[in-house]
Amino acid sequence: MRTVDAAGLKIGDEYPPRIMGVLNVSQESPYKPSVFNSADEAAAYVDEELIDQGADIVDIGLESANKRFEVLSAQEEIDRLETALETIESVSGDAIYSIETRYHEVAEKALAEGFDMVNDICGFADPKMPEVCEEYDVAVGKMASPPDLERPGAIEAVDDIYDALFQNGITDKTLIDPAFGGWSEDKTLADDRETFDRLREFRAIGQPLLVSINRKNFLRDVAGRETDEALPVSLAATAMAVERGAHVIRTHDVAETRDAALIGQEFTRKRATGTDPTATVAVESLDVSTLSEATRHTERLGDSTAEVGWAVSRLYELRGLTQEQRMGLTDRVSGEPLTVVTDDETGRALLGGPVAAVDKLASQLDSPLGTALTAAIEHERSL
Repeated sequence: MRTVDAAGLKIGDEYPPRIMGVLNVSQESPYKPSVFNSADEAAAYVDEELIDQGADIVDIGLESANKRFEVLSAQEEIDRLETALETIESVSGDAIYSIETRYHEVAEKALAEGFDMVNDICGFADPKMPEVCEEYDVAVGKMASPPDLERPGAIEAVDDIYDALFQNGITDKTLIDPAFGGWSEDKTLADDRETFDRLREFRAIGQPLLVSINRKNFLRDVAGRETDEALPVSLAATAMAVERGAHVIRTHDVAETRDAALIGQEFTRKRATGTDPTATVAVESLDVSTLSEATRHTERLGDSTAEVGWAVSRLYELRGLTQEQRMGLTDRVSGEPLTVVTDDETGRALLGGPVAAVDKLASQLDSPLGTALTAAIEHERSL
C-alpha cells in the first residue's frame, strides 16, 4: 500500500486515519451549517468546528454536486474561489486545504494561490486534471465517476467502480473514493451497501482509500433514521470503514467521526511486513478475506486467470460426522495442503487449508460431506 504525502500530512496504513472536514461556499449545498459566503464567518467555522475538533484536512466546495442543480462552469467556480482563498488566509489553525472541483482550471488556480490538494468529484473526467496535480505534486482525491463532467459519481454497477477509478490514470498521490451516495437515479441503496461490504477490494489498487459516508441514505435506511438522527449509524460505519482499510474519512461531524475512526484503527487487523537487512526486498501481507479480493490483486498485476483459491485459506468446522467418516477424512487429506483435527467426544472436526484444496477434496468425496463442502465453496465464491 502506497503512502501519500499531502503537503506534509502522511496518509497510509502506517499512519492514523485522517479526518476531512467540509466547508461550502456554495449556497446550494444541502448541509446549511457548513455553508458560508462571508470569509470571516467561514474562517471562524473552520477554526472552531473543523480544526479544533480534529480535522486534518479541510475540503472546500464551490458548488453543490447534487444532481438536482445545474452544473457550474469552470469560470463560475473560479468566480467563487475568492471567498475560499480569503477564508484559508484568515484561519488561525493548522490544516491541509483541499479544493473540491471537477475542472483542471479551477484546481490549477486554487493550487497556485494557496490550496494544498484537490478533491476531484468527477474522477479525472477532465483528462488534464491529473497533469495539473502532478505538475504541482499534490495529493488528489479521485471519486469513481463516468467520463462525463456533468455526472459525478454516477456509476451504476458496483463492478464498474473499480474500472472507473482507473479513468485517465492514477497519480502517485491519488486517494481513491468509491463514490457512496445517490449520484445516479439508477444507483440503489443496495448498491451502496454492497460497495461498503466490498470495501477491502479497493485496497488492491494500492492507493489510500477516501470514503464519504456521513449520514448517507444507505446507512440511515438500515436503522430507519432521518438525517438529523443519523449520527450514530455514521459513526458505526466509520469504525467499520477504517477497520476495512479506509485512510481518510470525509465528514461534517468532525469530533465524533475522529473518535469512531480511532476505534476502527485500534481494532484493525494487523498486517505483517518484513524486509531484508539491506532493505532491498520488502514483504507485506495483504488484507484478503474473500476470493473476489484476491482476484483484484492478481488482476492488478495483469493476471485475470490465476487460481486465487490457492491464495485464500479457510478453517471449516464439520459437524454430524460418524467416527468412520472422521477417520476417513484424516486419511484422505494425508499428503494434501490441508489440516484436519477431530474430536471423538463431540463428533466434530476442523478442516483447514486453501479454498482450492478444499474444493478439490469436495469433488472427490461422494458423500454428504462432499455435498456440504461444495455448498460452502459455492457460497465462498458468491461473497
